[in-house]
Amino acid sequence: MAVGKTVRQAKIKELVTSRDVSSQDDLRDRLSRSGFDTTQATLSRDLNEMGIVRIQTDNGFKYVFHLDDSEPALKHFVGKEIIRIIHNESLIVVRTLPGRAQGVALYLDRMKNNHIIGTVAGDDSIIIVPDSHTQIHNIVTAIKKIM
Repeated sequence: MAVGKTVRQAKIKELVTSRDVSSQDDLRDRLSRSGFDTTQATLSRDLNEMGIVRIQTDNGFKYVFHLDDSEPALKHFVGKEIIRIIHNESLIVVRTLPGRAQGVALYLDRMKNNHIIGTVAGDDSIIIVPDSHTQIHNIVTAIKKIM
């Protein structure tokens, strides 16, 4: 069933707010059972656009709507997912728990740090591109405050 983006995103919102959804595969299965076939790439874009992030709770992972960056609970979970920060004269690399780089990168992108041009996330590593090499120390310090 081909549906529009607005209808699909409304269903995603309904699923995420009405029950615990632990992974994109879980969400795609639930969408499919409801008649919404979608690719992983489309689902990732939808989650990003909607501000939905995956966080770790005491009962495992689940998707939630992105809270304000100052929200202590989200900051606490993101901080637990960061293992190490490494940098050189031009880039910063943040190592995370396996599978958590994309969620942490989304949080970092939304920190509203004017000196972060962007992030690129893999499975357990994030590359951060600063606007200037002179800002690397400030960005690293801001990330360490999350930890």
